Amino acid sequence: MFYGLNNFIKKILPKRLFYRSLIIVATPIILLQIIITVVFFDSLWIKANKGMTRSLVSEVQTMFDVYKKGDVNEQEMIVNLYNKNFDFVVAFKENELLPTKKTERWFSPIDRSLRRELKPVFDSFWFDTTSYKELVDLRIKYKNGALQIFFPRNKIAPSSARIFALWITLPGFFLILIALIFLKNQTRPLVNLAKAAEKFGKGEFIKEFRPSGAREIRQAAYEFDRMRKRITIHLNQRSEMLSGISHDLRTPLTRLKLQLALLKQQDIAKKMSDDIDEMERMLNEYLDFASEQKHEKTEMININQIIKNIVKKYDDKKINLKLEEDKKINIRINSIKRCLINLIDNGLAYGKKVDIFTKKTMQSIVIIIDDDGPGIPENEHQNVMKPFYRIDKSRSLNKSGVGLGLSIANDIIRSHGGSISLEKSPLNGLRAKVSLPF
Repeated sequence: MFYGLNNFIKKILPKRLFYRSLIIVATPIILLQIIITVVFFDSLWIKANKGMTRSLVSEVQTMFDVYKKGDVNEQEMIVNLYNKNFDFVVAFKENELLPTKKTERWFSPIDRSLRRELKPVFDSFWFDTTSYKELVDLRIKYKNGALQIFFPRNKIAPSSARIFALWITLPGFFLILIALIFLKNQTRPLVNLAKAAEKFGKGEFIKEFRPSGAREIRQAAYEFDRMRKRITIHLNQRSEMLSGISHDLRTPLTRLKLQLALLKQQDIAKKMSDDIDEMERMLNEYLDFASEQKHEKTEMININQIIKNIVKKYDDKKINLKLEEDKKINIRINSIKRCLINLIDNGLAYGKKVDIFTKKTMQSIVIIIDDDGPGIPENEHQNVMKPFYRIDKSRSLNKSGVGLGLSIANDIIRSHGGSISLEKSPLNGLRAKVSLPF
């Protein structure tokens, strides 16, 4: 039972810290106002209303009793006295029946109190508290007509109710407004920290990050900034080291090529030269990739335009495009181009036709590249993402590959905070699905 109640509360509670904190602050204020209001209306306002109504009914009863026993002159004198001294407007409506239209409001404490006090005193009566703003219309059956009495509304309604409602409401709104301002200032550093972490996770460059807020939040921000700098330094050192090693390997490879050119056994020299060429392509591909990753910054650009520009280079190839509405995202343009070119080149290398689709989801742009090649077995989908991994069967027929294409594409997409997955294509080949967050 408690587990289900706990889950229900979690579902209805807001997800953001700002609104949860606002509930924590505002709920006691609202509850306190409700309690004070209930106590005021029950112990003060309603009791005062009952006392005033009882006093008014006593005045009306006294006037009515004297009015019944007097002659015409005495009745006129009594009416004039009440009109003058009690702010009443009394008139006898001869041959007039009481209205049948019910104007009493069941939710109004004024109407309930007036009806409750009049019922034991008068057998037949009717009153209206809504037609006039400052007056109440009371009619009492008398002989063949009705005695109509207008009296001020403030005789049965305490005037302090509106003032009390004003004073109880305005301070509450004022306190909640102050709480909103303070909570906004307290949650802003957390929001900035979350945005910085999100940008760093997507591989975006963070220009300035200044920790702010409470001591605990500042400490978390400082630790994040230090961690970010350590990771950035580590990645740069790794890239520089591997780039240096790859660059240094070019010299011995060049010497090997020169020595192979002097060999008399050309069949052996040809095979060894092919292996050296493959190593050079591998080194060049990695050096280009490391250089782009290190120096390129992110930019806001339309992903559909990038795809169109890439496809223009494949004039004589069968590439079909189906692009949905334009959407700008923050990416490293050259890196994404390199990723898409790798995927398209793979599709054209192993197949004759490539279909490219884009679609927008709630939080990302999805790019789908299908080919009609031999495909990749499902149990090899994860392995082909590893560097230098090549399948020995159908997709290893292309000797120009070095096993870095999908690995580089996967690394680029993951550095943007996205993902890349492989599936069986509707064209019976391979489908590469790239997801990039907004």
